[in-house]
Amino acid sequence: MKILCGGEALPRDLANQLLGACGELWNVYGPTEATIWSTLEKVQAGDAQTMISIGRPMENTQVFLVSRRFEPVPIGVPGELLIGGDGLARGYRGRADLSAERFVPNPFDAKSGGSRLYRTGDLARHLADGRIEFLGRIDHQVKVRGFRIELGDIEAALEAHPAIA
Repeated sequence: MKILCGGEALPRDLANQLLGACGELWNVYGPTEATIWSTLEKVQAGDAQTMISIGRPMENTQVFLVSRRFEPVPIGVPGELLIGGDGLARGYRGRADLSAERFVPNPFDAKSGGSRLYRTGDLARHLADGRIEFLGRIDHQVKVRGFRIELGDIEAALEAHPAIA
């Protein structure tokens, strides 16, 4: 049996439990905007200090880590994770403004000129062996039971409530 884990960070203790119950365990990463799975790594047993990365890009997927100025960051330096490739969505339905903000022209694709990248808002870094380590978010978005939530939206709703001063 193969187990594919995604949607949240895979804790090492859970990974070790699952490895005892299956033939293969894979950690998969990717947002819905990029067909859910964009990177993957086959997980091996390890102790509590053995980090589980999000692996490497899948076929027909490109991953870039960039600075705030949209420049590639060196190995080991955190940067925003951008995804491109065949599985990339066209944008958000009825949200041209948000689509333009998150789906940007690909400055690293000189020959096609028309490809785009999705700005995930995730912070990551390249490891020396080519794998990618997920580090968290660059904004104030959190995930609760797999749903993305902007903390600013919660603040605004609380501030607008008549019972809160």
